[in-house]
Amino acid sequence: MAGRAGLDEHERLAVRAVATVLPFRVNSYVVDELIDWSAAPDDPIYRLTFPQPDMLPERDVARIADLLRADAPRKEINQAANEIRARLNPHPAGQLALNIPKLGAEEPLSGVQHKYPETVLFFPKQGQTCHAYCTYCFRWAQFVGEPDLKMATDDIDALVGYLHRHPEVTSVLLTGGDPMIMGEGVISRYIEPLLKVETLESIRIGTKALAYWPQRFVTDPDADDTLRLFEKVVASGKNLAFMAHFSHPNEMAPPLVQEAVRRIRGTGAVIRTQAPLIRTINDDSATWESMWRTHVRHGMVPYYMFVERDTGPQDYFAVPLARAYEIFRGAYQNVSGLARTVRGPSMSATPGKVCVDGIAEIAGEKVFVLRFIQARNPDLVGRPFFARYDESAVWLFDLEPALGAARFPYEAAPPDDPAALVAGA
Repeated sequence: MAGRAGLDEHERLAVRAVATVLPFRVNSYVVDELIDWSAAPDDPIYRLTFPQPDMLPERDVARIADLLRADAPRKEINQAANEIRARLNPHPAGQLALNIPKLGAEEPLSGVQHKYPETVLFFPKQGQTCHAYCTYCFRWAQFVGEPDLKMATDDIDALVGYLHRHPEVTSVLLTGGDPMIMGEGVISRYIEPLLKVETLESIRIGTKALAYWPQRFVTDPDADDTLRLFEKVVASGKNLAFMAHFSHPNEMAPPLVQEAVRRIRGTGAVIRTQAPLIRTINDDSATWESMWRTHVRHGMVPYYMFVERDTGPQDYFAVPLARAYEIFRGAYQNVSGLARTVRGPSMSATPGKVCVDGIAEIAGEKVFVLRFIQARNPDLVGRPFFARYDESAVWLFDLEPALGAARFPYEAAPPDDPAALVAGA
């Protein structure tokens, strides 16, 4: 395929090297229906799914390429790949250290994350792969075959028990990987027990299947059964939110995906759309404007523009926050109110989801205006705060407090801070 994109032998070897470290998977639908091969390697869907020769630092690519060229033993190649992966922050935002709940005093509830009081993430064991992989995926560690990096469970009873003990949880998000890689018989075993949890108000399914395999909802053997499952969720009185991941308007072009959207909406499920802002793929306002307008036209709800997370090939794909805000604003100002449900650019960072609301000058200082859309500490939600303007910053932790503040609201005061002593009194 790399040869089909016009890459020379050196570039093809570099692609193999990158694909040895980061996961690569593509299917016939993406290859035949979504990629414009006459425009490759610059076609956005090609860049979305195929590893790029310079996605990783040159020294790392060269190291793996040398091993591949020498036909080194697989064990030696894996060891080198693992050393590189360890430097790529495989689990950002404290996913393993801060988000894993416990059944008792010590026993962790595997395959589950509980970062915000009202929402639990569940990683079904059979759903920890995808129809195709995105090159920028922040969950890349799920797919590289290292058990210590993977989150997954098939114990739905443990989750149900946890929900009964935590009535503050009103929403469960099935995520991955991609839960819609599972057949109807399997996904039903995970979803149906949740319908009996009275305190649960909504079930979300995070998926890229609409973009990468719409057949799942139209022509696959269990497509009709899957839609009947969706109807059952809605009939139970719970909201079914289908969290569709669309990265580029070209993914909506095939009639098959439009039919899949129509059929899912026909069950009563609400389709919300989201994606990160990614350099070389969708880093311009016109792309997002077109995407949001297309989604509204087909009855979907634009939900999030995310900032590329601080993991994997972030250095390659990240867009500076200042430019991200201008891209978001440029698209937002040209769409109707029906598309202005979208929020962003939003960073899913350790303390919570932080949105860049604007760039302003306050008391002579140029600042980012920031706001928590969601937070570990619910008291922070909706409260604006400020960071010094930095045109090169790409992530929350690149920023510094502004307007004389010594720290951000989510940061604890040092023990010897007089203000902390007064507050503690």
